[in-house]
Amino acid sequence: MQSQFELLAAEALRLTSDEREAFLQLLAASLDEEASADDELETEIERRITAIESGSTPVIAIDEALALVRARLK
Repeated sequence: MQSQFELLAAEALRLTSDEREAFLQLLAASLDEEASADDELETEIERRITAIESGSTPVIAIDEALALVRARLK
C-alpha cells in the first residue's frame, strides 16, 4: 500500500511542466507562511519576555491566577 506522499508525488509527476512549477510555487509559499508565522510568534515571545523582565508587565503567581479564575467561574 502506497503512502499518501507517494501517491501525491506520483500524481504531481504526471502534471505538465507548467503545472509542476505552479504546484512547486504553491508548496514553497506555504512553507514561507509557516516560517513567517514562526518568526512572528518568536518576536511576540521576545517582546513579552522583555516586558516582564523590565517590570512593565505585571506578573502574578499561578496559584493566584487560578484562584481568580475559579472565583470568576462561580
